[in-house]
Amino acid sequence: MRRTDAATLLPLLAWLSPAFPVGGYAYSHGLEQAVEDGDVMDPASLEVWLEEALALGLGRNDAILLQAAQRAVAAGDLATLREANELALAFAPTRELHLETAQQGRSFLDAVLAAWPNDALRTTASELPGEVAYPVAVGAAAAAHGIAGETAAAAYLAALTQALVSAGVRLAPVGQTAGARIVARLAPLAQRLAVEAASLTLDDLASSTFRLDLGSARHETQYTRLFRS
Repeated sequence: MRRTDAATLLPLLAWLSPAFPVGGYAYSHGLEQAVEDGDVMDPASLEVWLEEALALGLGRNDAILLQAAQRAVAAGDLATLREANELALAFAPTRELHLETAQQGRSFLDAVLAAWPNDALRTTASELPGEVAYPVAVGAAAAAHGIAGETAAAAYLAALTQALVSAGVRLAPVGQTAGARIVARLAPLAQRLAVEAASLTLDDLASSTFRLDLGSARHETQYTRLFRS
């Protein structure tokens, strides 16, 4: 049964909070290298970078993967769940981006299983004993708790936007108020991507954030850095 009231929103608020123990503060998804390269240097360039990262790569793909995992668990199709996870992990273009999604996904699933356990989630977790991509973990947990995939995807993308803006505030000359404005302006994009992904499948995964991907590879040897990606 899907829930659309506060019983849906409260778990999502907890799961996607910066305080939830997934270690999201340690990752910037290549943003640190973008600052090093001069691609991000002020609020305007940060907003452009985030908009393109969400719409052309990370955000769109994660929304597709999350909802594919949610549908698979809701239907009891655990083979498709495993396929979605394997594809999500393989789709990470660099070592650091693979670490980012796998570490957060494993931590997320373990934390939800410890604090919000139920039989559906235990069954799901047993099918994902190793590395778990972050959006797949969120989608699986959402289904196990009766949360609609589109709702979970919109919340996930909004939280992702906030996390990356927070990284940008720490890395570039961007103030907190300017960061809050960026989050507000990108919120409709997060909602749109979640809605669009509801009708897409794993065959629709694609990315054209080539400079981000190449920057992520260079970040592995960046001399001074705050983030793991």
